[in-house]
Amino acid sequence: MSAGKNEYKKIVVAAILTLQVTCMVLTLRYSKTTTKYLSSTAVVNAEVVKMFICVFVLSYQHGTSVISHLNDELFSKPRDMLLCATPALLYLIQNNLLFYAIERLDAAVYQVTYQLKILATALCTVLMLDRYISKQKWIALFVLTIGVSLAQFQPTTNTIHDSNAASMGVIALLIACFTSGFAGVYTEKLLKQTTASLWIRNIQLAIWSAVVGIIGVYYSSDGVEVREHGFFNGYTRLVWFVVLLQASSGIIVALTIKIADNIVKNFSVAMSLLLSTLISIPLFDFKPSPYFIFGASMVLFSVWLYSLQHTLKMPWQKVEEPEAMC
Repeated sequence: MSAGKNEYKKIVVAAILTLQVTCMVLTLRYSKTTTKYLSSTAVVNAEVVKMFICVFVLSYQHGTSVISHLNDELFSKPRDMLLCATPALLYLIQNNLLFYAIERLDAAVYQVTYQLKILATALCTVLMLDRYISKQKWIALFVLTIGVSLAQFQPTTNTIHDSNAASMGVIALLIACFTSGFAGVYTEKLLKQTTASLWIRNIQLAIWSAVVGIIGVYYSSDGVEVREHGFFNGYTRLVWFVVLLQASSGIIVALTIKIADNIVKNFSVAMSLLLSTLISIPLFDFKPSPYFIFGASMVLFSVWLYSLQHTLKMPWQKVEEPEAMC
């Protein structure tokens, strides 16, 4: 019964994450067509809003003792705080690698190669959490990787001819894939194998992410615009709604990782990609590539295959016949 309840919880959080990310992507896309603001500042503000949400929940749980609880969990445990710095630093490295790669690769090559992060996450799950993944589930993950790549694939006429630059771009992108997988599984380990609550962990992660994000804003090309026009330039109610959605997405992702795992999170994000694309067709007059229908079909098939509780018999596998009774 408990196993059944656990599976039910996984399905519920995965569905919520899919719908929430879909809503966030559509709102973000609309905000970018109607308002001019810096995405880098919105990411930092989302981390700050996430902290406030978590403090509010802890205030509801602990009442007047919330200050002492925060002091005990955040400031009296410096080792815990340092452990949470790792994902933030890894994501900073990952973002820089992605910028480096996108400048040296065709958009199509970039989109397809970056989906290897799905397999990198599964590999890190096996190595870091000592978790077994069956052959059938590995096949589902490979199908998911190809499906997401096809669904996002947009043919381009712009070709980068510098083979050395392209090679360095691919290497940077592959490192970014494994950095993403390692950071995700490391965060899962922090959420599952420690005694700190989900809300405390989110605050710790958000503090480091906000610090790293602020450094990234001021030491990037966005820094000039921020110094000239201010950190909140272009912010409207719609932009703040986007920030709120991003903050809630961070919390729901952490909840999904804690109750399920990073692989389930990747399936949810893939499903949200299909949903947001389909809704964008009438909403934004978006025209997906001809590959989208094939990619979407593969994603749906991979979800079905991964969720099967029994192992399928493949056509090339021999079926053992029962021995005849003498």
